[in-house]
Amino acid sequence: MAFNVQQQSLLDDLALVDDPQERLAAAVDRARRRPPLGPADRTPTYRVPGCTSHVWLVPSLVDGVCQFYADADSPLVRGLVVLLADFFSGSSPAEILATDADPLEVLDLTRHLSPTRRHGLAAVRTAIRHFAQCAATAG
Repeated sequence: MAFNVQQQSLLDDLALVDDPQERLAAAVDRARRRPPLGPADRTPTYRVPGCTSHVWLVPSLVDGVCQFYADADSPLVRGLVVLLADFFSGSSPAEILATDADPLEVLDLTRHLSPTRRHGLAAVRTAIRHFAQCAATAG
């Protein structure tokens, strides 16, 4: 599976941590250093359905490139959704639609998650793909 330079760099940075549990902790710590979404973005419009935790995904298309900002009310989930948002940000809608890449699988993080969490994260990936699909057909 081929990744763009930004995606590969993100994967490489986290893959430096050998233990998947510590890699998960590194993703959470990485997200902790990000400012949370403001109240204007924590609305039902941006809430991702299918997640047990409250998860928000704010997408935008700037100069033909998707940008995603994410937040969640659980630190663990926040770490994972911010990772997903960062992974797909900077990609065109066509690039997102052309891959079924899951950075959480590549980093061996999903194996350590409950089925409920895995389902919620799949909903986030679906929301990212849905936005890319809408952006691709609108352009």
